Amino acid sequence: QVHLVESGGGMVQAGGSLRLSCAVSGGGLGDDAMGWFRQAPGKEREFLVAIRWLSGATWYGDAARGRFTVGRDIAKNVVYLHLIRLKPEDTAIYYCAAGKGDYGLQFESFYDTWGQGTQVTVSS
Repeated sequence: QVHLVESGGGMVQAGGSLRLSCAVSGGGLGDDAMGWFRQAPGKEREFLVAIRWLSGATWYGDAARGRFTVGRDIAKNVVYLHLIRLKPEDTAIYYCAAGKGDYGLQFESFYDTWGQGTQVTVSS
């Protein structure tokens, strides 16, 4: 049973950067896809980016393209999300998730394992 734990969130001023981590434990991921989502207060959960664990292939959503970068360290069993040039509207809880399959990586329903989330707060 895969278990995911996010970390690295915090409070940062606009224009700043953060690196979020998602530690993976409890089982091998094989060719699972790892996704990052976020949910701002009063809004639906939003897809940011997905990465294939083995191949490293990535898919970026509109919200992440240009300022966010995903990576993974297979040896350390960690997936990263680098956030730069942060804006107040990036304030949200950021979640990582794991799922299997070939299509639909941008949808919540693709993923069957979720972390508890890490809060990112960007002040103006």
